[in-house]
Amino acid sequence: MKRTLLAGLLGALALFAAPSARAQDGPIQDNSFLLEEAYNQEARVVQHIFTWQRAREGNWDLAFTQEWPFLSQKHQLSYTIPFAFREESSETRFANVALNYRYQLIGSGQTALAVAPRFSVYLGTGDETTGHGSRATAFELGLPVSWAANTWLVTHVNTSFRYTPSDRNAEGDRARTVSTSVGASAVFLLHPKANVFVEALFTGGRAVIGPGTTDREQSATINPGARFAIDLGRLQIVPGISFPIGFGPSSGERGVFLYLSLEHPF
Repeated sequence: MKRTLLAGLLGALALFAAPSARAQDGPIQDNSFLLEEAYNQEARVVQHIFTWQRAREGNWDLAFTQEWPFLSQKHQLSYTIPFAFREESSETRFANVALNYRYQLIGSGQTALAVAPRFSVYLGTGDETTGHGSRATAFELGLPVSWAANTWLVTHVNTSFRYTPSDRNAEGDRARTVSTSVGASAVFLLHPKANVFVEALFTGGRAVIGPGTTDREQSATINPGARFAIDLGRLQIVPGISFPIGFGPSSGERGVFLYLSLEHPF
């Protein structure tokens, strides 16, 4: 009897101490391109994300993101380090590094509905004079909502609000800037490990430079693409590709977007 209790206790301790396994039998999750899914990282699972986007005129953007659970799946910390090449300056530089906190308010990757508000700080590591972001610090609130309609369709809706207290344009004029974005996507599960999707993202910004002086910017993009998962033990690799197409205020813009995610227990 004592041996049985001891064996049970040791087994329970081993289960508690072992890194949590990725739910690899389920569908691909938390791998959107331009949008954000409302699924925080599982406990003791880290995700590394690499993205590269090239526009038709030659500009390209490269970004590295890491997402970590903090204490539990309710809390997630992440950061994004972006690099950018701009044809007009022929330079490759840092853009604005982002520090993010996201709270799993409703649901998870195992529920039909998930909601995860996010707060981000964009550091002033860019340079507006060369087209590489901004030297100003910005603050953003985001609200991603995810809904699994059925076994073959998942939808995501994003809204965000960004405020920059003291921004500058390329000419050096100081401004208060406010921008909002609204996006939605539909992910079609041809197979749990192979998806096609379409994303749509609209962004509008307003810069108040001085009394009676306001600049407005808008962009609109539709992004069809595909992604698939490769499971190697407890490592999941998700590569993908999409083709952003500008419409409305961004009409005529074209590009290619490459995506790679590595996710594993730690």
